[in-house]
Amino acid sequence: ERSGARRVRAGPRASGKWIYASVICPAEQVIAVLFDQAEARDSLHARTWVVLADGDHHQIQLLQAEAERRHTRIHIVCDLIHVLEYLWRAARCLHTADDPAAEQRVAGWALALLAGRPEEVIADLTARTTSRGDALSVAARYLTSHQAFLHYDHALEQGWPIATGVVEGSARYLIGDRLDITGARWGLAGAEAILKLRALIANSDLDQYWTFHVDRENQRVHHSRHPDEYTLSA
Repeated sequence: ERSGARRVRAGPRASGKWIYASVICPAEQVIAVLFDQAEARDSLHARTWVVLADGDHHQIQLLQAEAERRHTRIHIVCDLIHVLEYLWRAARCLHTADDPAAEQRVAGWALALLAGRPEEVIADLTARTTSRGDALSVAARYLTSHQAFLHYDHALEQGWPIATGVVEGSARYLIGDRLDITGARWGLAGAEAILKLRALIANSDLDQYWTFHVDRENQRVHHSRHPDEYTLSA
């Protein structure tokens, strides 16, 4: 229960984080890069691959297509925080903004989802719906269309993450802290270059990249202009 008496267990800490972002590449290309990184870490596919998604159907379809193309099994989990946003909007159809019962209702729905009973929540939302366009109906349709990705009971049992907090935090740091500063104006090429550099720094790859960069610059400036001077004889 939500009494506050139960001791909260310490959650897991992310390790081996790798960050990538793009404002130019299409979603399917970014997802392919994600799979490249995963395969570099687990080339034999011996580990369990869990993918957190915010519920976007197009994104989920791209993830499933890439996994199928690589003959890889993935477990897609809808971010719980996005699901709760739908439930909160639904609760405000039944309660005023300052009614404490709204929090209790959302908590009840959330606990049912965490216990692996999404059909109960869908049934309750549907029974209270007054029109197809209200937030109750929208939440019911969202849960119904994503029911295959709402097995939070299984995810928790396996120790999988069920929320994208670490990803959202990275996005704020990687993108917002630099590209969203007051007065900034960006073109796509400049924004893409800054994102790549910030990702290199966040991934602790800047030194390795800079060695590569200097070597390529040397090749471009000197070797390509004076190839005979740098030709090694057998």
